[in-house]
Amino acid sequence: MSNGLRAQPLVITMGDACGIGPEIIAKLFRDGGARGCVVLGDVAVMRRAAGLTGGLLAVARIERLADALDLPPMCMPVLPVPGLPGDLLAAPLGRIDARAGAAAARCIEQAVTLVRAGEASAIVTAPIHKEALAAAGIGFPGHTEMLQALAAPGEPPPAVRMMLANDELRTVLVTIHMSLRRAIDAVTTEAVLETIRIAHACAAGWGQPRPRIAVAGLNPHAGEGGLFGDEELRIIAPAIAAARADGIDASGSYAPDTVFMRARHAPPAHPGEFDIVVAMTHDHGLIPVKYLGVEQGVNVTLGLPFVRTSPDHGTAFDIAGTGRADASSLAAAVRMARRLAAPTSKT
Repeated sequence: MSNGLRAQPLVITMGDACGIGPEIIAKLFRDGGARGCVVLGDVAVMRRAAGLTGGLLAVARIERLADALDLPPMCMPVLPVPGLPGDLLAAPLGRIDARAGAAAARCIEQAVTLVRAGEASAIVTAPIHKEALAAAGIGFPGHTEMLQALAAPGEPPPAVRMMLANDELRTVLVTIHMSLRRAIDAVTTEAVLETIRIAHACAAGWGQPRPRIAVAGLNPHAGEGGLFGDEELRIIAPAIAAARADGIDASGSYAPDTVFMRARHAPPAHPGEFDIVVAMTHDHGLIPVKYLGVEQGVNVTLGLPFVRTSPDHGTAFDIAGTGRADASSLAAAVRMARRLAAPTSKT
């Protein structure tokens, strides 16, 4: 085993037991992409997933993370999470179920406990379903908000932002899981400036200590000088000016329908003009990245005191249980987590 596993394994949360999360985890282990990883979840659910995806993969219950050292190749170590529903296997595949929502939340809590204690190097989260969380009475709309609350119990939560990234494009969002009407009101100078600062500070983790940050506008044509809305002049421009005064290479605001094409990095034919795009709303920022291929996209929560990544897709209830789910995005999330958690990436 690698020295990374001896010191701090990477933990993968099981995700929603009724979705494709367990299946893509099983595929990742079978393909050899999960070396040095431990699954947090339910052993029976993970054994079912191994069978659904072709078998020939041992699933071992371990009592502590270090026990993974003693396992042979082609074996998935699963650390059972206390407090999971005892009848989790009875939750039907491909359906919203409160039991699956409760289990997913408990796995996330356990992952944060382990990484905050220094027992794990990073967290990779398999997909969860927001309606299943709500059905279980979990008061968070998604991973980002839950991780933010768990990051520093008893203290003010850290300012965090969602980044969706692949090999060609990185987008950081000012607003995420709220209605569009509320999101527009949430686009303030303070929120935009904070997003730029977080993106700049975190970029060193992937080897860009001075990233070129393009700030997208909110309105069509970035407001066209105020003709289509004044948020760019009144709200976004002061944030960019303040960021530049801090020494951050931020520019804009740019028309949101073209800035992503300019930032797309696909050499040699199309080297990107920018390293990061800051987008004002969820769909403005995520549609371009997802259009390039969800199989390579990675969700990274910036601003946490630990590394957390996730695949760029949901629970895919329509194919859950078929064994057809693609593990490429999960593999990319594991690679990104390893890179960000490695000491050399912090320089």
